[in-house]
Amino acid sequence: GSHSQLEDTAPRIVEHPTDVLASKGEPATLSCKAEGRPAPVVEWYKDGERVETDREDPRSHRTLLPGGSLFFLRILHGRRGKPDEGVYVCVARNYLGEATSRNASLEVAGE
Repeated sequence: GSHSQLEDTAPRIVEHPTDVLASKGEPATLSCKAEGRPAPVVEWYKDGERVETDREDPRSHRTLLPGGSLFFLRILHGRRGKPDEGVYVCVARNYLGEATSRNASLEVAGE
């Protein structure tokens, strides 16, 4: 039979993150799922800055899940600020282009 060549496709976001109200010290997840061929690389940005995960820093409390979601082992919140609070966006890239998700805000519930 004829072999159909799978065509490479630019990434697209198939699951967008939604706003999260998180509790201090509790885990939280920002969902993101991207499709594309080759499988896109997902990065997260918070307030425009790239989010470091345990891929860059093994001690990080943030993990990039295989599907592209961002998982917080525990929400950090101290007297000096709320380092996890902000507006997050998920960006998926491959050589054909990139796709950006909708913005999702992560808010830490008050004490």
